[in-house]
Amino acid sequence: MASMSFLALLAAAALSSAPAVPPSAAPAVQADPLTREVAALDAKVFDAYNRCDLDAFAGYFDPGVAFFHDTGGATFDRDTVVANTRKYICGKVRRELLPATLRIYPIKDYGAIEEGEHRFCELASGQCEGIARFVMVWAHRADGWRITNVLSYGHRTMTEEERRALPSPGK
Repeated sequence: MASMSFLALLAAAALSSAPAVPPSAAPAVQADPLTREVAALDAKVFDAYNRCDLDAFAGYFDPGVAFFHDTGGATFDRDTVVANTRKYICGKVRRELLPATLRIYPIKDYGAIEEGEHRFCELASGQCEGIARFVMVWAHRADGWRITNVLSYGHRTMTEEERRALPSPGK
Protein backbone atom coordinates (compact mmCIF):
# COMPACT_ATOMS: atom_id res chain seq x y z
CA MET A 1 0.00 0.00 0.00
CA ALA A 2 2.66 2.54 1.01
CA SER A 3 4.86 1.74 -1.98
CA MET A 4 2.03 2.58 -4.37
CA SER A 5 1.49 6.02 -2.89
CA PHE A 6 4.98 7.48 -2.51
CA LEU A 7 5.08 9.09 -5.96
CA ALA A 8 1.48 10.23 -5.62
CA LEU A 9 2.58 12.11 -2.55
CA LEU A 10 5.40 13.68 -4.53
CA ALA A 11 2.84 14.98 -6.97
CA ALA A 12 0.65 16.30 -4.18
CA ALA A 13 3.63 17.75 -2.28
CA ALA A 14 2.18 16.88 1.10
CA LEU A 15 2.68 19.33 3.93
CA SER A 16 5.64 18.83 6.24
CA SER A 17 7.23 20.94 8.97
CA ALA A 18 10.75 20.55 7.52
CA PRO A 19 12.02 23.96 6.37
CA ALA A 20 13.70 24.27 2.99
CA VAL A 21 17.08 25.88 2.51
CA PRO A 22 16.38 29.22 0.87
CA PRO A 23 18.08 29.24 -2.57
CA SER A 24 19.98 32.40 -1.71
CA ALA A 25 21.46 30.77 1.43
CA ALA A 26 23.00 27.82 -0.41
CA PRO A 27 26.41 28.17 -2.05
CA ALA A 28 26.71 27.56 -5.78
CA VAL A 29 27.30 24.05 -7.08
CA GLN A 30 30.94 23.03 -7.02
CA ALA A 31 32.66 22.85 -10.40
CA ASP A 32 34.73 19.69 -9.78
CA PRO A 33 34.49 16.83 -12.34
CA LEU A 34 32.46 14.50 -10.10
CA THR A 35 29.90 17.20 -9.38
CA ARG A 36 29.57 18.03 -13.06
CA GLU A 37 29.13 14.34 -13.92
CA VAL A 38 26.52 13.58 -11.26
CA ALA A 39 24.66 16.84 -11.95
CA ALA A 40 24.50 15.84 -15.63
CA LEU A 41 23.15 12.41 -14.61
CA ASP A 42 20.51 14.08 -12.42
CA ALA A 43 19.45 16.21 -15.40
CA LYS A 44 19.17 13.12 -17.61
CA VAL A 45 17.24 10.95 -15.16
CA PHE A 46 14.74 13.70 -14.44
CA ASP A 47 14.43 14.69 -18.08
CA ALA A 48 13.30 11.11 -18.68
CA TYR A 49 11.01 11.35 -15.62
CA ASN A 50 9.48 14.62 -16.82
CA ARG A 51 8.97 13.30 -20.38
CA CYS A 52 7.67 9.96 -19.06
CA ASP A 53 10.33 8.09 -21.02
CA LEU A 54 10.14 5.18 -18.60
CA ASP A 55 12.63 2.95 -20.42
CA ALA A 56 15.31 5.64 -20.14
CA PHE A 57 14.20 6.49 -16.58
CA ALA A 58 14.44 2.85 -15.47
CA GLY A 59 17.95 2.56 -16.87
CA TYR A 60 19.31 4.91 -14.21
CA PHE A 61 18.20 2.70 -11.31
CA ASP A 62 19.73 -0.45 -9.90
CA PRO A 63 17.21 -3.33 -10.07
CA GLY A 64 17.29 -3.53 -6.27
CA VAL A 65 17.04 0.21 -5.60
CA ALA A 66 15.84 1.11 -2.11
CA PHE A 67 13.54 4.16 -2.21
CA PHE A 68 12.46 5.74 1.10
CA HIS A 69 9.76 8.41 1.08
CA ASP A 70 8.88 10.25 4.29
CA THR A 71 5.13 10.20 3.79
CA GLY A 72 4.73 7.35 1.29
CA GLY A 73 6.84 4.55 2.71
CA ALA A 74 9.51 2.41 1.11
CA THR A 75 10.00 0.33 -2.02
CA PHE A 76 12.83 -2.02 -2.82
CA ASP A 77 12.88 -2.56 -6.57
CA ARG A 78 13.16 -0.64 -9.82
CA ASP A 79 9.98 -2.11 -11.32
CA THR A 80 7.85 -0.62 -8.53
CA VAL A 81 9.55 2.78 -8.85
CA VAL A 82 8.82 2.79 -12.59
CA ALA A 83 5.23 1.54 -12.19
CA ASN A 84 4.51 4.23 -9.61
CA THR A 85 6.03 6.88 -11.84
CA ARG A 86 3.74 5.74 -14.66
CA LYS A 87 0.69 5.77 -12.40
CA TYR A 88 1.23 8.92 -10.32
CA ILE A 89 3.61 11.20 -12.23
CA CYS A 90 3.27 10.82 -16.00
CA GLY A 91 1.19 13.64 -17.42
CA LYS A 92 0.59 15.11 -13.97
CA VAL A 93 3.73 16.64 -12.49
CA ARG A 94 7.21 17.91 -13.43
CA ARG A 95 10.25 17.86 -11.15
CA GLU A 96 12.69 20.80 -11.17
CA LEU A 97 16.01 20.72 -9.34
CA LEU A 98 16.84 23.81 -7.30
CA PRO A 99 20.45 24.06 -8.55
CA ALA A 100 21.78 26.17 -5.68
CA THR A 101 20.96 23.35 -3.24
CA LEU A 102 22.82 20.60 -5.10
CA ARG A 103 25.73 18.94 -3.29
CA ILE A 104 27.80 15.97 -4.47
CA TYR A 105 30.08 13.92 -2.22
CA PRO A 106 32.38 11.12 -3.38
CA ILE A 107 32.13 7.64 -1.90
CA LYS A 108 35.56 6.01 -2.05
CA ASP A 109 35.66 3.02 -4.41
CA TYR A 110 31.89 3.16 -4.95
CA GLY A 111 30.38 6.29 -6.43
CA ALA A 112 28.75 9.42 -5.04
CA ILE A 113 26.10 10.88 -2.78
CA GLU A 114 23.86 13.53 -4.31
CA GLU A 115 21.73 15.76 -2.12
CA GLY A 116 19.56 18.77 -2.75
CA GLU A 117 16.06 20.11 -3.07
CA HIS A 118 13.57 20.06 -5.87
CA ARG A 119 10.17 21.52 -6.54
CA PHE A 120 7.20 19.89 -8.22
CA CYS A 121 5.01 21.64 -10.75
CA GLU A 122 1.50 20.52 -11.65
CA LEU A 123 1.26 20.19 -15.43
CA ALA A 124 -2.45 21.05 -15.56
CA SER A 125 -2.08 24.37 -13.75
CA GLY A 126 1.59 25.17 -14.38
CA GLN A 127 1.88 25.99 -10.68
CA CYS A 128 4.96 24.91 -8.75
CA GLU A 129 3.81 24.53 -5.17
CA GLY A 130 5.50 21.41 -3.79
CA ILE A 131 9.04 21.17 -2.51
CA ALA A 132 11.12 18.37 -1.01
CA ARG A 133 14.65 17.35 -0.10
CA PHE A 134 16.39 14.33 -1.54
CA VAL A 135 19.50 12.19 -1.22
CA MET A 136 20.51 9.72 -3.92
CA VAL A 137 23.37 7.25 -3.76
CA TRP A 138 24.96 6.60 -7.16
CA ALA A 139 27.12 3.50 -7.79
CA HIS A 140 29.77 3.85 -10.49
CA ARG A 141 30.06 0.49 -12.22
CA ALA A 142 31.74 -0.81 -15.35
CA ASP A 143 28.47 -0.37 -17.29
CA GLY A 144 27.81 3.15 -15.98
CA TRP A 145 26.19 4.93 -13.07
CA ARG A 146 23.13 3.53 -11.27
CA ILE A 147 21.03 4.89 -8.40
CA THR A 148 21.05 2.37 -5.54
CA ASN A 149 19.34 4.34 -2.76
CA VAL A 150 16.95 7.29 -2.62
CA LEU A 151 15.73 9.30 0.34
CA SER A 152 12.90 11.70 -0.48
CA TYR A 153 11.72 13.73 2.50
CA GLY A 154 10.50 17.04 3.84
CA HIS A 155 7.60 17.16 1.38
CA ARG A 156 5.51 20.27 1.86
CA THR A 157 3.90 23.18 0.12
CA MET A 158 6.25 26.08 -0.58
CA THR A 159 5.63 29.34 1.22
CA GLU A 160 4.68 32.41 -0.78
CA GLU A 161 8.12 33.88 0.03
CA GLU A 162 9.87 30.80 -1.38
CA ARG A 163 7.77 30.95 -4.55
CA ARG A 164 8.75 34.59 -5.10
CA ALA A 165 12.44 33.83 -4.45
CA LEU A 166 12.66 31.06 -7.05
CA PRO A 167 12.88 31.51 -10.81
CA SER A 168 9.77 31.02 -12.89
CA PRO A 169 8.90 27.38 -13.65
CA GLY A 170 10.97 25.80 -16.39
CA LYS A 171 13.80 28.35 -16.06
